[in-house]
Amino acid sequence: MPRSRHTPIFNMKAVVQETGLKPDTLRAWERRYDLPKPDRTEGGHRIYSQRDIDTLKWLVARQEEGLSISHAVDLWNRLEEQGQDPLLVESATTPVAERPPAPVISSGESVATFRQEWLAACLDFDERRAEEILAQAFALYPPEQVCFEVLQKGLVEIGKGWYEGQTTVQQEHFASELANRRLKALIAGTPAPTRPGRILVACPPEEEHTFGPLLLTLLLRRRGWEVLFLGANVPLDRLEATLASTRPQLVIFSAQQLHTAATLMDVAQVMKDQNVPMAYGGRIFNLLPDLRKRIAGHFLGEGLETTAQVVESVLTTPQEAPSAIMPDESYREALVHFRNQQAAVENKVWQQMSDEGVPYEHLTTANMNVARNIKAGLKLGGMAYLGSEIQWLVGLLANFHIPPEWLTEYLEAYRGAAEEELDERGQPLKAWLAQLELE
Repeated sequence: MPRSRHTPIFNMKAVVQETGLKPDTLRAWERRYDLPKPDRTEGGHRIYSQRDIDTLKWLVARQEEGLSISHAVDLWNRLEEQGQDPLLVESATTPVAERPPAPVISSGESVATFRQEWLAACLDFDERRAEEILAQAFALYPPEQVCFEVLQKGLVEIGKGWYEGQTTVQQEHFASELANRRLKALIAGTPAPTRPGRILVACPPEEEHTFGPLLLTLLLRRRGWEVLFLGANVPLDRLEATLASTRPQLVIFSAQQLHTAATLMDVAQVMKDQNVPMAYGGRIFNLLPDLRKRIAGHFLGEGLETTAQVVESVLTTPQEAPSAIMPDESYREALVHFRNQQAAVENKVWQQMSDEGVPYEHLTTANMNVARNIKAGLKLGGMAYLGSEIQWLVGLLANFHIPPEWLTEYLEAYRGAAEEELDERGQPLKAWLAQLELE
């Protein structure tokens, strides 16, 4: 095996984060079963190798298969007595010895080195290598630094690559899942809260991006707060019951897209009715600062690096949340009218574009995205908010090798269909479509 797998470089904290085992369990297994066998520093502290971590994961896997820890250790010892390496007979597609080892990166290297190595492993779908790289990073740097510099920035790079057509959806999802899993493990390992009060963190209806809320949950827990993470796409149904049973002092929602920002208007109303303070943040509020005027709640700032301090300020110095600017009645009427006529508009667009040979999946995706953003703009009371989403869609089309002129033809068809199917109640939408630059 490569020497790097036997080199002791991980402290107990890193092993706990990597395996999910408690320090007491690690010490008990070493004392009772002489497994694993970590080295000691001059100060007497345990220091583990990657081989030790693999051993612990092997034992945990055998427990998940139904063996007691004593029987798992017996199996390990028996395999070794037979001249076999237990790690080579685990139920994995590729034997451990055949997998390339994670690079041993010295503490003198920039944390950016870890990020690039982790990205490379994710793009290769090499889960073990990616996890080993993170274990080394967490052993050398504070958790917050690794989360921001390796995980968050790494996901931004992968997302940018997907948008530009350089990485696949599968690669992006794989990296996101690894990052989220690591955050959940870190959250599970945080100590009991030391500060009074409870915080709920969640994504509003239709919002599926959870990395930011998970990272915020970790940051707040490490500051001593009790934080409950409710997950993605939290529906309004029974939200009041959840508030009644958890009794939070603050509820935080994160929205990354225009249409999920619009759902926060309904969430904010529920919070107001229940007299529970609400805070919010996310990409779309950084991209369109004017949106903050439409949400009744505390805006948490443009970067997660400072969000925890803002949350503490809201909790320790109670203050009334800014009120929201409500949309004109004309926008509310236009929203109801568009919802009623949406199918008719899309049917006309479908007829015109399908006659020109536009693929089914492209037209379906376009209709879904345009409609939900139109409804968001009408609900928020500002069709100008859609400008950034249209520009984003132009760039995305290049990812699918669709010429920009296709979008021009599509929006022209949509404008004509809206003129035919919407009456004067749809004027805010028709006016926006009329002023679009389609050249």
